[in-house]
Amino acid sequence: MKKLIYTISSLFLFVFLISCNNKKLTEVVEVPLPTAEEKVTLGFPDDVKAEPGSFLLDKLPYSYDALAPAISALNLEAHYSKHYLTYTNNLNAAIAGTEYENMSIEDILAKLDINDTELRNSAGGFYNHSLYWKSMAPNAGGTPKDTIAGAIDRDFGSFNEFKTAFKEEATKQFGSAWVWLIVDKAGKLKITSSQNQDNPLMRNAAVPGTPILALDLWEHAYYLGHQYRRATYIDSFFNVINWGKVNENYQNSFIKKY
Repeated sequence: MKKLIYTISSLFLFVFLISCNNKKLTEVVEVPLPTAEEKVTLGFPDDVKAEPGSFLLDKLPYSYDALAPAISALNLEAHYSKHYLTYTNNLNAAIAGTEYENMSIEDILAKLDINDTELRNSAGGFYNHSLYWKSMAPNAGGTPKDTIAGAIDRDFGSFNEFKTAFKEEATKQFGSAWVWLIVDKAGKLKITSSQNQDNPLMRNAAVPGTPILALDLWEHAYYLGHQYRRATYIDSFFNVINWGKVNENYQNSFIKKY
């Protein structure tokens, strides 16, 4: 009897070991793939040059990977070196030999005919992106300080209330759009939005004013990093807002007016 039990036990152990070995042979081991940034060699912002014309590319004040993970390196590289470059070249081509050739971009935006689609899109695309780059910085975000902090508290109640209102304005946009923090003619801060490449400096602005903070909601601004998760991109934007620059823009808005 003991011999029979021993034989059955040995047979069971043998079958168990074979089963384990078979599982090991057929087990699938997942190996993490390299990220897009690891597979693609990025260039340098300073290497990107516009064609000769009235306007040069605004220099990107940080490297392509400096804003990650809020803005992925691959996304920023494509955005700056492809989309922004195209708007700049198209703007220079559109104003060559015209009355706009020697004007500032702000004057062009204020005076252009909104029925001139090519100039409207190119000038807006150049200005909007130039402000967007400067609205962000590495190791930024947090809560604003200095003059802008007091102005936000005055006009929105608190920074948290401003943040909620700004996110709500961004979230409700459909399609290609921009969200702005502006200074209106009375010197009050307001949140507004515009479609395509329009902005609050144009004649058709629903809420006119001087933009001091810009959020790009076109898909090309976030899709390579956040894909369809626009809300995540909007949240991440607050981690890289350059409040020092926004404060400077706020103060300059009064110098330009008066």
